[in-house]
Amino acid sequence: MLNKYFRVIVGCMVLLMVLLTYYVSIKWLWFGVFIGVNMIQSAFTKWCLLETILMKLGIKK
Repeated sequence: MLNKYFRVIVGCMVLLMVLLTYYVSIKWLWFGVFIGVNMIQSAFTKWCLLETILMKLGIKK
């Protein structure tokens, strides 16, 4: 269940970044860079802030 929530939230964040970049400012691409770096970092360290937040909210693995 946690994986499903994670994918939906990250997907929404990427879509939001694309919309904000198109309609507001090119600088919103940095939001996408942050998302990508965080996903790469979590692959190596096995720790992700979003996963920690979701688990504290009561979402089960």
